[in-house]
Amino acid sequence: MGLRERYRQLPTNPLRPGRRDVMMGFAGAVISGMDALSGVTRRVRLPEASDRTRLLRVVDRQTVAHDENVVALTFAAADGGPLPRWHPGAHIDVGLPSGRLRQYSLCGDPDRTDVYRIAVRRIPDGGGGSIEVHAALQVGATATTQGPRNAFPLTVPGYGSPTHRFRFIAGGIGITPILPMLAVARRLGVDWSMVYAGRTRDSLPFLDDVAEFGEQVRIHTDDDSGLPTASDLLGDCPDGTAVYACGPAPMLTAIRSELAGRDKIELHYERFAAPPVVDGTEFDVTVASTGQQIRVAADETLLAALKRADVDAPYSCQQGFCGTCRTRVLGVVAGAVDHRDTLLTDPEHENRMMLICISRATDGSRLTLDL
Repeated sequence: MGLRERYRQLPTNPLRPGRRDVMMGFAGAVISGMDALSGVTRRVRLPEASDRTRLLRVVDRQTVAHDENVVALTFAAADGGPLPRWHPGAHIDVGLPSGRLRQYSLCGDPDRTDVYRIAVRRIPDGGGGSIEVHAALQVGATATTQGPRNAFPLTVPGYGSPTHRFRFIAGGIGITPILPMLAVARRLGVDWSMVYAGRTRDSLPFLDDVAEFGEQVRIHTDDDSGLPTASDLLGDCPDGTAVYACGPAPMLTAIRSELAGRDKIELHYERFAAPPVVDGTEFDVTVASTGQQIRVAADETLLAALKRADVDAPYSCQQGFCGTCRTRVLGVVAGAVDHRDTLLTDPEHENRMMLICISRATDGSRLTLDL
């Protein structure tokens, strides 16, 4: 069976025309993004996610890293029904018992509609979501979900992409969206390779799953080989390669810098941390409900400043992707809102809505927020 025939057996690509463009190369996108370093920035449109909230039940829980800091949770619908289909790179919004909303990449088998699998690393200072998952989501526990959504879609070479091969790069827990992609690449017979990097082998989740792919995957750990360079991560990376990378911000920054000017390489990436503030300036905000005034530093996000001041504001992805932190600006003095998202529509911007996790204000501005 040829590549074309095997490709036609896959589920339909979830991306379809819509009214809102999201730049997949956006540095902070959950979830995430895609750069096409060919002089032309590609844009994709996110599929409309189901508005239905589903109740999931944990049916399996496994520790998947030897340092015991990563657990894989398998969910089934609490009513026993089928779950919506998903495609490699997708994530779900998980509503935790505390009310926190967090996004987690799906890392199971996309062909299964009876269960979802996610994996979560315990991060002591990560805002409480991972700690709650580890402590509260035991087998039998329930959580709500919406989605799936996909902001990190796999585009197969020859079918929507002019490339010929894949280079996968995963850093630590960044393996979660990459893992389902490996199975698709193998099934289609596409030429691919991967490097899986982390501090130690004990810290890397799903090593047994990755080992099934043999020599196409190379493990690089800091304790054995030192911090990897961009060249270590990219390998040969000839023209015509589609690079899919997920991991910490410094790793992705190094990869982007290394590929600058490579006009025949596509870079798709997703990261789990908030992007750094670039070209920010100081401004002030006032919380309308309390009158509290807060100075936002040039190098911190508005959300970070609110958290520092113990202002309870809803948030989730911290990257301008999910929309959880959508907030109304009641007033602007001596400046303007500096919108840095690609999620909200122009009418939403004109109606003074902003995403406080990524957007900010111009130098010397004073915003009054409806919090």
